[in-house]
Amino acid sequence: MIEALPYFKDYYGRTFVIKYGGSIMADDKLKKNLIEDITLLKYVGINPVIVHGGGPAITKTLNRLNIEANFIDGLRVTDKETMEIVEMVLSAQINKEIVALINNMQASAVGISGKDGNLIKAVKKTFDSPDKDLGFVGEIEHINPELVQKLIEDGYIPVIAPVGVNDKGETLNINADNVAGELAAALKAEKLIYLTDVDGIRYDADDETSRVSELNFKEIDDWIKKGKIKGGMLPKVEGCKHAVERGVLRTHILNGLVPHPLLLEIFTDQGVGTMIKKD
Repeated sequence: MIEALPYFKDYYGRTFVIKYGGSIMADDKLKKNLIEDITLLKYVGINPVIVHGGGPAITKTLNRLNIEANFIDGLRVTDKETMEIVEMVLSAQINKEIVALINNMQASAVGISGKDGNLIKAVKKTFDSPDKDLGFVGEIEHINPELVQKLIEDGYIPVIAPVGVNDKGETLNINADNVAGELAAALKAEKLIYLTDVDGIRYDADDETSRVSELNFKEIDDWIKKGKIKGGMLPKVEGCKHAVERGVLRTHILNGLVPHPLLLEIFTDQGVGTMIKKD
């Protein structure tokens, strides 16, 4: 606690955008630890904003309904029927579960999606090849943070499902990592934090002991070219870079599978993940 005191002072009243998803969602103990961390952030005067994914839960529901999940370049193909299920799982199931967990810890959370308050305006994601069509999968065109800012001002923890809407009023499924990065930039957040299944970025992707504690965002492109950053880590790192370029002071990639990763990264000198900063 003594070590954490300076951080309490520095971060009071600041906004942290936290992207939550992956294997953490499947473990009740890890979920509880994470929600405890987020609740504590709120109690010490920090404004946490949660953006959540839900890929495994979506796949599980599709399998239960005997609907085959198809992917192109690692991205889920989302037809109209699948989009209805995606929205149901993200906005109705996962979102409200997170809200309930936070409220149960005596904090106040409100669950919304990118469709609420025109939060996320999106366009359909396209490829150079006409043979590749992801269906109702979108890319962010514009973030309107007004509703989220209002919830923060009123003392709530916003919990956001990553779906948006296009000019035709169609619902689009959007990568949650991208939503977190764009939202952090729009809110001018102090921190953007991605929770993953690994201990941040590594010098050697296959060596668990080679974690990089800090990385300058100018080094990211070189690391990508050399293949040190790839796969599911790529959208997180690109989200960090984009957020830093647009004014977010610090971005972090943490292993959400360890107990209380947010507290260890934010309130200790050593940290437990990788911090990406501008200088």
